Amino acid sequence: MTKPAQHPEIPGAKGIGVLLVNLGTPDAPTPAAVRRYLAEFLSDRRVVEIPRLVWKPILHGIILNTRPRKSAHAYGQVWTAEGSPLAAITAAQARKLQERLGEAAAVSWAMRYGNPAIARELARLQAAGCARILVAPFYPQYSAATTASVMDAVGDALKALRWQPAIRTLPPFYDDPAYVAALADDLAGQLRRLAFVPEVLLLSFHGMPERTLQLGDPYHCHCRKTARLLAEALAPHFPGLRIEVAFQSRFGRAKWLEPYTEAVLAGEAGRGTRRIAIAAPGFMADCLETREELAIRGREVFLEAGGSDFAALDCLNDGAAAVGLLEALARRELAGWI
Repeated sequence: MTKPAQHPEIPGAKGIGVLLVNLGTPDAPTPAAVRRYLAEFLSDRRVVEIPRLVWKPILHGIILNTRPRKSAHAYGQVWTAEGSPLAAITAAQARKLQERLGEAAAVSWAMRYGNPAIARELARLQAAGCARILVAPFYPQYSAATTASVMDAVGDALKALRWQPAIRTLPPFYDDPAYVAALADDLAGQLRRLAFVPEVLLLSFHGMPERTLQLGDPYHCHCRKTARLLAEALAPHFPGLRIEVAFQSRFGRAKWLEPYTEAVLAGEAGRGTRRIAIAAPGFMADCLETREELAIRGREVFLEAGGSDFAALDCLNDGAAAVGLLEALARRELAGWI
């Protein structure tokens, strides 16, 4: 059948896309940029589950008037020539995954909060001809405040589209053998390169309010299983290394998942531990929480409490172990599409 002359042009779309999504970062280490970022982040109902009538006056009357300057100073301590460590590393991960996948799929990256926005990158992939897109939240351990929030934003973006692409989602990979192997390989290499032999390896995961566990969020269980599997993988190579688990980044007055990272660091030094290494296996890329909270403030806490040697190990970032893991996960989830 001949197409009518007045028929509108419909662009073809047969390609495959992969969208890596990380948490987010301000555009600059300035109070104004941090305020914009925090306003978006802390307005997410998945992140702060307090009634809006109670939370909005606190957020806009207190937090956004006091916290941005302090946080901007912290960001300034870790900012790089390429910008935010989280953004620079996530961009590098996307580039290297693109090299691995070649023409099989177009790879892009976005941030749940801040730039580049999820809606913009989904639209960009679709404009490039991607009719099928794998959304990959960069959270190995599932939480409603992280993974579910990403999918909320994806859903909101899809609502604005008349012609929606087909969507797949990377599931949590907290116990995936490829993830555990990548962590074990990467951390073992870093431990061997240290100038001292640590007595303890502290695995620090991002904290969540304790009530999220009571409400059925599997995050705490996922973190504990990751830690157990990682400890089992490292044990044959470091038989004298004791591995502990803690949770960092508390916010507000509510009780959060315990034990708290700073309390564990101080407690270990107080009980005689002199040499410690700390790693954050729940983060796919180094960020403010690893490079400032752990590497700078964590060191201060441990040394002031009596410790002598402290090392903050890097996240997987864009090293060979990380890129191999990303390729394995992507190819598995794209099966049948590529």
